[in-house]
Amino acid sequence: MGAGTEPLLPFFGYAIFYGGLAQFAAGMWEFKAGNTFGATAFSTYGAFWMGLAAWVVLVLWGKVPGTDVTVSLGWIALAFAIFNTYMLLWSTRLNMSVFLVFLTLEITFILLFIGNFSGNKAGTGLVALGGWMGIITALVAWYASAAVVANSMRAKPILPVGNPIWS
Repeated sequence: MGAGTEPLLPFFGYAIFYGGLAQFAAGMWEFKAGNTFGATAFSTYGAFWMGLAAWVVLVLWGKVPGTDVTVSLGWIALAFAIFNTYMLLWSTRLNMSVFLVFLTLEITFILLFIGNFSGNKAGTGLVALGGWMGIITALVAWYASAAVVANSMRAKPILPVGNPIWS
């Protein structure tokens, strides 16, 4: 990563603990509750964030040659786009809110892997567009999360999540 593109230090704490450990733990609780979809999604994306944080540390310590950074990110994004594709398909059986999380995440990963394989640097081209799409994904995921919490507190749901596309 070139000068000015190093991530801010708070990235590490939030990637490891909020994105990583908290989601991984949620996945284990979903497993215990018998929710295979939730267990797979949360634990995989928890591990993704912890792995990404570790990868960034390796980049910053000079253990990943600068010429390999975008290609490595491309492979990471491609791997998770593939995983996310089948999770997107199975999310059609849950509700529209969860489906939209996986749909926006699919678009994010596709933009990121194509952008990185095309040699776009952070903040440029399809990588930048993928970053913006990632922000949209986060907003959609926060809504879905808020709906689960709010709706669990009332006999009648107060935040709509929509019906499954496929049952």
